[in-house]
Amino acid sequence: MMKDVLLQTDMPDIRFLRKGKVRDIYEVDNNLLLVASDRISAFDVVLPNGIPGKGRVLTQISLYWFRQMEDIIKNHIIATEVRDYPAICHKYADQLDGRSMLVKRAKPISVECIVRGYLSGSGWKEYKNSGTVCNMKLADGFVESSKLPEPIFTPSTKADEGHDINISFEEMVHIVGKEIGERLRDVSLQVYTRARDLAEKKGIIIADTKFEFGMFNDELILIDEVLTPDSSRFWSATTYQPGKGQDSYDKQIVRDYLLTLDWKQTYPGPELPDNIVKKTIARYKEIYEIITG
Repeated sequence: MMKDVLLQTDMPDIRFLRKGKVRDIYEVDNNLLLVASDRISAFDVVLPNGIPGKGRVLTQISLYWFRQMEDIIKNHIIATEVRDYPAICHKYADQLDGRSMLVKRAKPISVECIVRGYLSGSGWKEYKNSGTVCNMKLADGFVESSKLPEPIFTPSTKADEGHDINISFEEMVHIVGKEIGERLRDVSLQVYTRARDLAEKKGIIIADTKFEFGMFNDELILIDEVLTPDSSRFWSATTYQPGKGQDSYDKQIVRDYLLTLDWKQTYPGPELPDNIVKKTIARYKEIYEIITG
């Protein structure tokens, strides 16, 4: 087992709220403290060993993108340095440093906002079967990993357990209302377009990504993580070739390894060998360095 991996935070005198697949969420002075652990999930199963430093990489990439988007939409960040957190947090600096954010307690919007610039994943599967993505008709002739003429907004439900389900824009409006629905779509496309253009200058294609939003003081803000390898598909522009799946800067290494095993993709997941762990963190660090410079 590799050292220096944070699988579970332990801060007994701070109020613990909930544990996600990767993040542990605490309450501090009516704000939220989000801590990105080094846990890794695949096929909706959290694996027994983590990826050392992954939580720090995810947090720092998110912070970079939050800053790039501040003029498009406000976000939930209050502080990112432990010294600026309430005093109760300071003794846990070893668990919090570089991997945590003190954030506003927004009310999350109950849909995932997905933007696709390229045909991949579930979008490609649906297009192959029906010529549509999230029931939107697309032109004929696209292949796997094709660049779309314009980015498309394809929301999904937000599932606590299991898989999210793609829904149409009209179905989303039924859930959140017309005004919020249109704002979610417009802002998601704006943020994706800016990120895509910034990344392209660094030789990176952002194939697709998902955003989460919340309401704070009656205002829509960007929350959770943004444009990380856990929420986006990053491809190298130099090796990009339409007509097949692309090599991604994410946990694809882990998924590919797991597919070689006789494992039914249910709990408990198998332990990852050290060589897979090392390759995976190297991939995360590589995209962090390329994007943030």
